[in-house]
Amino acid sequence: MLAFMQVLFRYAFLKQQNIPLALADWQYGLLVLSTVLLAAAGYVINNIYDVATDSINKPADVVIGKGISETTAYNIYIGLNITGVAIGFLLSNIILRPMFASLFILIASLLYFYATTLKQIMILGNFVVALLLSVSVWIIGIFDLFPATNSENQAQMASFFSILTDYAIFAFMINFIREIVKDIEDHNGDYNQGMNTLPIAIGISRTAKIALGLAIIPFISCLLYIKTYFVENNLFIATFYAFAFVLAPLLYFIVKIFGAKNQKEFHHLSTVLKLILFFGILSILVITLNIKYNA
Repeated sequence: MLAFMQVLFRYAFLKQQNIPLALADWQYGLLVLSTVLLAAAGYVINNIYDVATDSINKPADVVIGKGISETTAYNIYIGLNITGVAIGFLLSNIILRPMFASLFILIASLLYFYATTLKQIMILGNFVVALLLSVSVWIIGIFDLFPATNSENQAQMASFFSILTDYAIFAFMINFIREIVKDIEDHNGDYNQGMNTLPIAIGISRTAKIALGLAIIPFISCLLYIKTYFVENNLFIATFYAFAFVLAPLLYFIVKIFGAKNQKEFHHLSTVLKLILFFGILSILVITLNIKYNA
């Protein structure tokens, strides 16, 4: 999904504009690969530290100690991280911005600290994971737009970076809510491991109400965004798409979480949020096609 998102923004959106891009296709492929490798490394280290919790919450999904040994998992983690950071270092030097390599090191470090420490800190762990997803959108602008920006195209490039930022904020909001819902879903295992997640601290019912309240923010924000940028520019296909595939599922989530009680229901709602994120990202293709169709 991460790779799909980055490929979509590049080829369904940026490549369709009359602007210079800093990376060649193969270089952009390396950027996508690096991001995916670091994300995969994050999943591996998270699984290593989550064996005890997952044994309670999702026993069928436990891989470490069953499919592969912990030592093998650590070796995979190290290999993924080294490769991901090395590719990031290579790309940073290709675009003559060697300092940008520190971004890949920061991502790898945050994923490690999330799995080992931050995950156990109420709200902070949720915030970091959501932020890292939004960074995977921003990184497109940092590597593909920023190095190709000059005094002549600065205003134009800023507008495209602004659109990427809008999507990054949307991804952050939806994923932040999803992380809270996943904490509710994993309440039993987290409690037995002594973690201090929001559902453990204030209870499942209150946490669900907070998730409901938070979901209203992207719902209203998207509604205003659609009115300002889609309706007023006569992008009726994009407007219909946004209502059908983003706002309607968000409203469904808001209604359903109000009465959600058990693990199965919260797992379903987590999946709904994942689909909202997917269709929200896919909207960039619909918008681009709608603009071309109108033109």
